[in-house]
Order: sequence, then C-alpha cells, then structure tokens
Amino acid sequence: MKLLSTNDLAQEVLHAFFIEQWGSPEMVISSGVYDCSRLDGIAAVDENRVIGLITYVRKGKLCEIISLDSIVPKKGIGTLLLEEVEKIALEKGCLELRLITTNDNLLALKFYQKRGYVLQNLFPNAVEKARKIKPEIPLIGDEGIPIRDELELKKQLKVC
Repeated sequence: MKLLSTNDLAQEVLHAFFIEQWGSPEMVISSGVYDCSRLDGIAAVDENRVIGLITYVRKGKLCEIISLDSIVPKKGIGTLLLEEVEKIALEKGCLELRLITTNDNLLALKFYQKRGYVLQNLFPNAVEKARKIKPEIPLIGDEGIPIRDELELKKQLKVC
C-alpha cells in the first residue's frame, strides 16, 4: 500500500470513488457544500485500487476533514490517513482539526474519540436542511438510527 496526494490521481478515479461510497462526490454539511473529488486529500492505494481516502479543507488556522473512507476495515488505513492529515495540518500552521459526522455514525464517533477528538457542537436537525440540497441522503442510518443531527468533533494539534 502507498499513500498518494489526491492531486496525483485522475479526476475520474476520485469522482468514481465518491459515487461508489456516497452516491455523489457532493458532501453537504453545516460548514458548507463540497465537491470531495476536487478537495485536497490523501489516498491509500493498493495494486492501483483506492482502498482509503481522506479529504480536507484549510480555513486559516483551522483544518476541517470533509470525508474519510476506508474500504478495508480494521487494517489501520483510516488511522494512517488521519495521521497524515494531522501532519499536513501542522506543517501548514493549523492549530486545530475539526470534522462533522451524523448522529447515527457510531463507528465514526468511536473512531475519532479514540484518536483524541472531542465533541464540540451539536447541530440539531442539520441533516434535514442538508436533504434540501442533497435529497438522496438516507432517512435511516447505521443500526436503524434516524439520521437527523450533525456532531462536530475537534482536536487541538500539538506544535512540537
């Protein structure tokens, strides 16, 4: 497995990846509407196949993770990608990383909290607003939980 910048991957590959994972490259969250296939990011590639991908945006001293996908669970790919973005964020002068997930995504909540992220904000009924822009967002998510709210997590970065 090797890590590549999303700038080193063909636009068609990125677009297809997000269609397969999310139904669209468009991510609609409280902080904005993003075309994930055009964002900065890091891909984990194995035998010319993308097996993990993280995208992010920088906003001054803040770096926001927009998407994180690992196709092969429990192999450390998500952790590796997250650590890479944390390094990049520090190199670019960011002091904090943030991300948004939905109330049903218990695996993500567990994953990020184990890696030092803390709950920052709750956006009640934010997904209802997002569905007005992206109606294909499902009503029911993981484990039959209705998808309603967004949760923001953050991690303070330690400057060495």
